[in-house]
Amino acid sequence: MTEALDTATTALIGALNDISDAVERYEAAEALKARIDQEVKSVKAEVAKSLYDGRSWAAVGELLGVTGSRAEQISRAAR
Repeated sequence: MTEALDTATTALIGALNDISDAVERYEAAEALKARIDQEVKSVKAEVAKSLYDGRSWAAVGELLGVTGSRAEQISRAAR
């Protein structure tokens, strides 16, 4: 992970830990996780689509460490 991501992660966790009410902190953690999961899916989809330019899905899969069909699925995940 890059230093920028480490810093951002630390800040997000710190913000969660600053919420004094335990239930509110839990709900905020769940909401943050859902948002991050969706955003990460979008980033991965864009990466897969950009790698596909001029390559087969099998080649993209090899670059990502997955099968070609999985690489294609990843590219459609942000829909």
